[in-house]
Amino acid sequence: MKNLLTSELLSRFAELGPQDEPNPLIVTKFFTPWSRWTWFAFSYNPENGTFFGLIKGTETELGYFAMEDLRGLRGPTGLRVERDLYWREKRLNYQKKELLIEK
Repeated sequence: MKNLLTSELLSRFAELGPQDEPNPLIVTKFFTPWSRWTWFAFSYNPENGTFFGLIKGTETELGYFAMEDLRGLRGPTGLRVERDLYWREKRLNYQKKELLIEK
């Protein structure tokens, strides 16, 4: 399994902090290769292992999700959640347009 959370990402999350603003920067993206579930993380709390970000699953919403839960998910033939290795940071409003979500 590829490393879902690198030291570089931890440093970047720490640098940005909680991003309490209407258009935060999405730092990283996680996805399930066997379904359409995707998590776009804005912030990370290392004390409790939780992210805050945009979650696209059966619904699309802002919310918290835990690293432990991402690591525990299993798909067909043992597939696991992956981090998009080609992800480049972008603002939430830009990503919403790509996903065709109203502001």
